[in-house]
Formats: sequence, structure tokens, C-alpha cells
Amino acid sequence: MRLADTPAPLRAGGQVNAVPAVHGGSSVTVPGDRGHLPVFPAALAAFKAGADAVAEVRDDLTFEDLPAPKRLAPCAVAIAATAYRDGEEAGTGRLVLLHDPAGQEGWTGTFRLVAHVHADVEEEMAADPLLGEVGWSWLTDALDLHAPGYSAPSGTVTRVITEGYGSKSDEPPATAFELRASWCPADDEIDGSVAAWCDLLVAAAGQPTQPPGTLALNSRPHGQAGRRRR
Repeated sequence: MRLADTPAPLRAGGQVNAVPAVHGGSSVTVPGDRGHLPVFPAALAAFKAGADAVAEVRDDLTFEDLPAPKRLAPCAVAIAATAYRDGEEAGTGRLVLLHDPAGQEGWTGTFRLVAHVHADVEEEMAADPLLGEVGWSWLTDALDLHAPGYSAPSGTVTRVITEGYGSKSDEPPATAFELRASWCPADDEIDGSVAAWCDLLVAAAGQPTQPPGTLALNSRPHGQAGRRRR
């Protein structure tokens, strides 16, 4: 989906112009004192189209709007997703689309996507020295498949160990996988970047359908550790 070239008028006087949210819950803020931002409405439509396309073919992912961050860029929109396996929560993620007409240090364009994915994993898998390499390949393989024009990727993979103390001392330790990443999408691949983020989340959650060449890290059922889908 290529971004439109038609300018979109903004409110005068430095007031905030609220653009409709991705799924109707929150709003996207566009400061009115920074000139015209003609491409953001088209980018917002592509962002929404990417989530809608995934929702149409997967019933194991649910989406919701998040408040748009206000300090990272002049324009922003955010979305969250939850992945389910056998009706139980298996992973969560969020994705933020940023737009700055002037660009920012480290960007190769005027758009930047910021992604986060979290999923519980077995202790042995959390200790696997290849965890970071495999987790990062889920993202890059998915981007290569859905949005190959991306650039300037950056991110981290973290092993999370949670232990309970005091009144929570009886709770067993939990281990998890977290990936935080950002990249600059090609202007006509914002919807594909959303699809890539969804593939990353599905892979981390251990779902059977993966991008070509990737493996599911977490294949065990969550049992009591998972939360039932509401």
C-alpha cells in the first residue's frame, strides 16, 4: 500500500488534531503547529489494513488499541496483540508506528516501527545460547517475507527469570523470552511490517504456522501458567 501524496489539513493554533484510531478505541495525535503531515493518514490506513488482514485469517490473535506515545515523534499510533494456543494466552506484543517529517538520528526515512514481544518459555530454552539468534531470526525472516524494503534494524533479545519471595515464595520460577526491536519500513510496506510483527509474535508463542525457515521455540502447552482466552 503506497502512501498518499494528498496533503491533510491540520488544525490551526497548535491544537491537537485527533485522527481515528486503528480499531476505534484510542486516538492518534498530530500536533497542529508543525506544518502539514500529508503522508501520515495514509500510513495510518496501511497500519490498520495490516492488522485487519491478519485478523481475517487468524483466530488465535486478538488486537486492541493502545494510547499513542506523545514524546517519541510528532505523530504516532500503537496497537497491542495477544496470541493464543489451545484457547490459552501464549504471548503478547505491542507495535508503535512513529512519524517525524524531519526524520531522527538513526532513521533512514520519516517512519520508524518499534516492536515488543513477550512469551513464556521453558527453563532449558531460556538457557539455550542460541535463544537470541533464533529469536532475532524470527523478526528478520518475517520482515524479509512481508516487508523486504526495511532498513536500520536494531533490537535486543532478553531472557527473563521471575522468582517469588515473601507471600509469593510458593510460586514456581518462571522464564520468558522478550524481544524489543525497531526498524524503518519502506513507505509502501507499513502493512507488511504489521504482518511481520504478527509472525514474530506467533513464532514466540509456539504456534505451528511460522515464516519459512524458522522454528518454534516454545512448543509446550502452558497448562496452569497460561490464561484462558476471554
